[in-house]
Amino acid sequence: MTVRHRLTTVERVRDERSWLFTVRNEYGESTEVLLVPCEGGVEAWVNRCTHQNQRLDTGHGATVRDGEIVCPRHGSTFDSCSGYCDNGAAAGTTLRSVEIDVDNGVVYLTDAAVSYLHDGEITGDEDDDGPSSTSHISF
Repeated sequence: MTVRHRLTTVERVRDERSWLFTVRNEYGESTEVLLVPCEGGVEAWVNRCTHQNQRLDTGHGATVRDGEIVCPRHGSTFDSCSGYCDNGAAAGTTLRSVEIDVDNGVVYLTDAAVSYLHDGEITGDEDDDGPSSTSHISF
């Protein structure tokens, strides 16, 4: 049986438009995971664009518009529910998912390949303050 770790609530993810937490992956590395609203609930994705390993949420919330997560570097957009990108530099790729479960409005981490470390971004990573954008999209 998979151990569940309580993360947050669906309501909080919807209110904040995204929610970030850190896990240890199967290689012992710290990895950020992004929760985003999706039809009827939330989805969890590794917090990296598939194009250039760019963080989608740089610690200040991900940009989510019309059901799509926007990469701050090149403007590629990923469907919040499927993780699939059909435009820009990341077109034809899909974000890596992380298994979660929603029970009575509470979001739980259930992915056996990772272990929960803490809420928020990876600490001590001062070299990744955000992108130097080359996007054609303005915010």
